[in-house]
Amino acid sequence: MPHTARSGVITNDAESAEALGASEIDDETAEAGEEKLRSGIQSIEVGFRLLDVLTHEPRAMMLRDLAQRAGMSPAKAHRYLVSFLRLGVVAQDPLSGRYELGGFALQLGLARLARVDGVKLARIALAELRDRLDLTVGIAVWGNQGPTMVHWMESSHPAKASLKLGDVMPLLSSATGLLFAAYLPAGKTAAMLERELAELADTRRSSHIGVPRTREEVERALAEVREREAARVEGMLLPTIHAFSMPVFDSTGELSLGLVALGHEGAFDIRWGGEIDTALRECAQKLSYELGYSPTPR
Repeated sequence: MPHTARSGVITNDAESAEALGASEIDDETAEAGEEKLRSGIQSIEVGFRLLDVLTHEPRAMMLRDLAQRAGMSPAKAHRYLVSFLRLGVVAQDPLSGRYELGGFALQLGLARLARVDGVKLARIALAELRDRLDLTVGIAVWGNQGPTMVHWMESSHPAKASLKLGDVMPLLSSATGLLFAAYLPAGKTAAMLERELAELADTRRSSHIGVPRTREEVERALAEVREREAARVEGMLLPTIHAFSMPVFDSTGELSLGLVALGHEGAFDIRWGGEIDTALRECAQKLSYELGYSPTPR
């Protein structure tokens, strides 16, 4: 019988064929396993639609309404809900029969919030945004002196903003300051606002164009920030430098941090609804969601 030499081992042709066949089967099995992992478990994804509806609905729901919103029949929805009830993910009112999120869902959410780091998440998200749009971006939080820059990433054509980590931004002449003044409790910002208004009243220090200088102008500017859900300045703090600042909220609805994007006049899309406004706004909204924020419908 003919023999085949391979890697110093003598085998006959039948054994070689059998080994090759087994190898092919192993490869196919491995590929099938990987495909299963990629495809996931569809029933879990289907059932999750019910939880998604309950997450965004402020009131307990009847079965028929819950099923309709999730895009399935009441009978199908009921089967999933029975399992969710057993696990504590969903609760049912014994009198009305309505469904809502259960205790385990709350524990799951609290565990997530305990582990989340807003600044860390923002740094990752802004790095992607900086690389995609080639923007100078940063993160600001409220410190003991005011809105403070805690992270900074420059584009390939850095704006000559002379900003560095630890810088405290003015409330009235920066997008970041206007954002924090608009969303923080008045008690936190009152002293700083009064100080800046007093400084602006000095004609020798009033060169910033467009900066609100009276209490009425400040209230109008802050109302616009809240209406737009964003702050924008055009060359107020630094000539020829434009900037956006977007709010990131936490699970209680409080302002957690501000995302900042800035650039030179002519090379920075300062339009509301433009590329930079849209991208930074989407980034801030996604981060707010990650921190547990659920916006109140307008």
